Amino acid sequence: MTSKSKTTDYPRRAIGMAMLAAALIAAPWALPLTTKASAQSAAPATAPTTDSTAKAKPKKPPSPGQVAMRERQKKCAAEWKQAKADGKLEKGMKWPKFWSACNKRLKGAS
Repeated sequence: MTSKSKTTDYPRRAIGMAMLAAALIAAPWALPLTTKASAQSAAPATAPTTDSTAKAKPKKPPSPGQVAMRERQKKCAAEWKQAKADGKLEKGMKWPKFWSACNKRLKGAS
């Protein structure tokens, strides 16, 4: 009785591992395709119900601080557009830096 050596069994194992890896990689891509196809064929012909939209929670009104921040942001945006159109911005000035300075200035004014 002879036993196989580990070196002769290596190519077979390598091929098996490569096939397993390919199957595992391909499985997630094949699954959504089959799920969509089966969902489309099993979908009823009726229109979707609006029960989920009727049960949605109403939006909470913004707080006074949020309203003030939005007003400052709109004012700063108008200033930004005007300064950009007039070419009065410092070289290298970007919106986040401008917004930060403008926001501080407007917060200090109130």
